[in-house]
Amino acid sequence: MEEKIKEIRESIAQYQGGSVEDFKHHFSGKKGAVTALFDEFRDMPGPEKAKFGKLLNELKQYALERQQEIQDQQESSGPSTGPSDPTLPGDPHFNGSRHPLSIVRNRIVSIFERIGFTIASGPEIEDDWHNFSALNMPEDHPARDMQDTFFFPEGLLLRTHTSNVQVRVMENQKPPIRILAPGKVYRNETVSARAHAFFHQVEGLYVDEGVSFTDMIQVLDYFAKQMFGSHTEVRLRPSFFPFTEISAEMDITCMICSGSGCPVCKHSGWVEIMGCGMVDPAVLQNCGIDPEQYSGYAFGMGIERITMLLYGVNDLRIFSQNDVRFLQQFQSLTPY
Repeated sequence: MEEKIKEIRESIAQYQGGSVEDFKHHFSGKKGAVTALFDEFRDMPGPEKAKFGKLLNELKQYALERQQEIQDQQESSGPSTGPSDPTLPGDPHFNGSRHPLSIVRNRIVSIFERIGFTIASGPEIEDDWHNFSALNMPEDHPARDMQDTFFFPEGLLLRTHTSNVQVRVMENQKPPIRILAPGKVYRNETVSARAHAFFHQVEGLYVDEGVSFTDMIQVLDYFAKQMFGSHTEVRLRPSFFPFTEISAEMDITCMICSGSGCPVCKHSGWVEIMGCGMVDPAVLQNCGIDPEQYSGYAFGMGIERITMLLYGVNDLRIFSQNDVRFLQQFQSLTPY
């Protein structure tokens, strides 16, 4: 018995390369060598049990420790490299999805790219000149109250619109200019279902000789029909923006009620989607462009607002909550 214990202990110590199941089969399992010794031990006379009982328990404990070592090594080295079973079901594969704001942003950009607009970008941390002063909003101008702003020391701020991109392009590029400026903007507002401290905009600018208000209407009507459907009607209402003159708000027929009136459109049949207008000559002059030779139009829209209209989302906050259940609803949509 003593020799068998020594032999099995040496075999356990020298065991390498096998799996936990193989180790149990040879040593610690129901049909293993250690278990077989315990079967012999039960038939021994009393004096021999006293002699070998301790040695057998030590062997069993050693076998279990060695088994745990093999299991730890197997888990740390990843899946078993043994033969695979092709009849087993495969691991589930979950496809990701684009965020609905990205889908709508790309769709807007795609529509305007088809008619000659190019993408321009600029900094989100901006100075006062490019965010306000160059756009006809000098210091202490009441129009600044329309945009609650996050200010930093040394005159820096988080941009409140992507119009800063338009200013930077006009300062560094001669007309003709035809750009689209999508990006994130920030305003110091209370977060609610209809407002957030950050959101996304797309602004457009076209400057050239002889650009008219009619040109702008044609472009925006084209956009509305491409974005919301050929049946969509457009109307412009007079408005005020310090950097455009003439200024207007653009409405489209309500997508929910098709213009017949519902709570979404406040029973008017129309919903607002953007602001627009002719670039104020003072803005052109601030950017080094001769307003006597050139004219232009600009427009801007909130991507969140367009997305809420398209997909019936009634709470702005859900776009930034990273709820997978919400995002998975957009897996089948064209990513553009």
